[in-house]
Amino acid sequence: LPQFLASLAASAQEETWQSRQQLQAQRQEMARLQEELSRARQDGERWAAALQRAQREALEREATRGAEQARQQELIRDMKGRLLELLREKDALWQKTEGIDSPVPGPVPRDPGLCARCHKDFRLLSRRYSCSRLCQGKVCHTCSVDMGKHGRCCLICYQQRHPQAT
Repeated sequence: LPQFLASLAASAQEETWQSRQQLQAQRQEMARLQEELSRARQDGERWAAALQRAQREALEREATRGAEQARQQELIRDMKGRLLELLREKDALWQKTEGIDSPVPGPVPRDPGLCARCHKDFRLLSRRYSCSRLCQGKVCHTCSVDMGKHGRCCLICYQQRHPQAT
């Protein structure tokens, strides 16, 4: 019986030692998990702060964009109003000048390097055209009209030939 009790005591001590080892391992695991939980909470707080900051910046950008859009719409309204004013002014001027005869083509300038109408210098990028109608002057692209197969002619000759185009 004493040997049996001794073996029971040894067995109990071994179980106690194993239980303490397991308890210590579980405590270490619990400490590690608590540390991870703490880091996860800190990360969560940082992400929440970053999210709030991003949302605040997005709201500010949206407000700025809305204000800019309102300014652009106001500018468009102003420009449309100004366009209507200019169209009315153009119509009024056209009605005033409706009875005035079209100008007769003037004499061709003697300087072949200038446009007969606007007196612009002919350069490398500004081409000169011979008026294929009345005046036979040299005119620039801006002061001429494309007549298709017949070439180009100056605006004044074109207006005299086609009075409805004015």
